[in-house]
Amino acid sequence: MVVKLDHIGIAVSDLAESLKVYTDMLGLELHGTETVEEQKVKTAFLPVGDTEIELLQTTAPDGPIGKFIEAKGQGIQHIAFKVEDIEAALAELKAKGVRLIDEKPRYGAGGARIAFLHPKATGGVLIELCQKD
Repeated sequence: MVVKLDHIGIAVSDLAESLKVYTDMLGLELHGTETVEEQKVKTAFLPVGDTEIELLQTTAPDGPIGKFIEAKGQGIQHIAFKVEDIEAALAELKAKGVRLIDEKPRYGAGGARIAFLHPKATGGVLIELCQKD
């Protein structure tokens, strides 16, 4: 089912300030930013080898990232795994009785199709499945 670790999502309060840590301090290269209106988030991707760091800044206080930062502060928000067939992966997980946040994929940054598993089913970790065509 899982092909590889795709990215680690990090919730940040200030995208520009946070980018300095990853570009200026660590020397990573920014591969662009994108606003995903549906998710109420602005993202920035920084490749690290075969995976990426995704910085996430809310565009609205009631968005998922805004709520996350309000409750927990800045930090790792999710871990994303690449799958080849997201519908098949979701069907398999549902058949196993895994609690899902998304039973159908939705639009994510970079044109990916994404779906989340509920943290109560994964030991407290928000897991994202993503399919990039």
